[in-house]
Amino acid sequence: MNIAKIKVLMAWAMGLSILAVAPVTSRASEAQGRTAQKQSSGGGVAKGARENKAASTVRAIPKRPRVSKPARVVAPFARSAKRVALRAAPAVISFGHASGLQHTFDELDLKSSVAFVIDQDTNEVLLDKNAGAVLPIASITKLMTALVVTEKGLALDELLTVDQDDVNATAGSRSRLSVGTKLSRGEMLHLALMASENRAAHVLGRSYPGGIEPFVQAMNAKALSLGMRDTRYVEPTGLSSNNQSSAHDLSQLVKAAFLHPIIRDLSTSLETVVPVGRRQVQFQNTNGLVRNPEWEIGLQKTGYISAAGRCVVMQAQLAGRSLIMVLLDSAGKYSRVGDAERIRRWLASSQATSASLPLPLPR
Repeated sequence: MNIAKIKVLMAWAMGLSILAVAPVTSRASEAQGRTAQKQSSGGGVAKGARENKAASTVRAIPKRPRVSKPARVVAPFARSAKRVALRAAPAVISFGHASGLQHTFDELDLKSSVAFVIDQDTNEVLLDKNAGAVLPIASITKLMTALVVTEKGLALDELLTVDQDDVNATAGSRSRLSVGTKLSRGEMLHLALMASENRAAHVLGRSYPGGIEPFVQAMNAKALSLGMRDTRYVEPTGLSSNNQSSAHDLSQLVKAAFLHPIIRDLSTSLETVVPVGRRQVQFQNTNGLVRNPEWEIGLQKTGYISAAGRCVVMQAQLAGRSLIMVLLDSAGKYSRVGDAERIRRWLASSQATSASLPLPLPR
């Protein structure tokens, strides 16, 4: 091997050693290496330098994070943003609050926009706060549903089946009665009165001779016969805000319903268990006052939709008298119970038993 070839091989080897020790993070060093390679051996060395540069560039790029990691970070934030948006959404105002009825003065500082208490036997008015105001009545509607079914004399042991029409008619409300559930008419009546079951109430109306339309007509006809001239029904559950009445009218409804022992018993029942498919499902009374030993309630019905607020009607023995109490459009979840307790304590006082307290209607 001649000396010229030896010099070429040494130069080529020196070029490779320069590439091996060149820092991958320094652009200046890479440039120097490329210059040395070009000077020493030409194309073959330059090709090796390009491959080394590509390898060093790949090593310098950080690894991409897994898709699952950002998903776990973003999802809680999205849920939090959704909760913030829900809190920021304006609350639905009831008809009574939109009319300013809650600002009507009363000495008991009741939270309900409407309060009406009368003696069941004498019709003496003990408390009157906006009793003539016509408002949505929510599930208090079911008291009329029960009255029409009861007075029609339909067989209580007849099996009724929940179908898709009942589900569609009560969309947006909770129910544990799935399509295909078979219960007797008496059980449906029990759930409608005690647990305020909307699908049960709709089944009762749909199974009326002729269907829903004749049933609603019967509801309105019964209201008219009771002198409930401020009352209108459009369906049997109370989910529609077009089911409207006044406290004065509802006191007449309570009187009429109280004449039927089955409505008294079912509405004040504490709980019941019925078969839903293969399961035994427990239902409880929506009115916690029926469990309170300080109350002797003979009939009751609660109600709630956004347009109506919290409502309740009751027949009860208070201060030695048989009284009918109507509370409508109470804003807080427990305020109707609180108002009922205020009225009970007021009636129990010596001042309440010696004189009534009529309150002015709003102008």
